[in-house]
Amino acid sequence: MTSDNGPAIIHSPLSRRIEGDDTYINVEIYRGEDDVAWILEVVDEENASTVYEEPFPSDQDALDEVLASIQKYGIRVYLEDGFPEDQTSGGTVH
Repeated sequence: MTSDNGPAIIHSPLSRRIEGDDTYINVEIYRGEDDVAWILEVVDEENASTVYEEPFPSDQDALDEVLASIQKYGIRVYLEDGFPEDQTSGGTVH
C-alpha cells in the first residue's frame, strides 16, 4: 500500500484472526516501510481497537505478546474484560 503523503505500510504475514470463547479478535501487525519496529493492534468483534504503545523489535515478538496475553487472561481480555491493573506484559495498551 502506498500513499502520496507518506511511506508504504508493510503488513506482517503473522497478522491473523484468533477465535475462541464465542468471540474473535483480529491481530494486526504492521510497520512503515522505513521503520524497523512493528506496531501491534488488536481489533475486537465490535471493531474496538487496542494499540500497544511500545513497538516490538519483530513481528514474531508482537504475535507472541498477544498469544501470551490470551494464554494468561483469555481472549476476552481484549474485549469487555480488559487487562488487570497489575498487568506487566511487554506492551502497554491504551
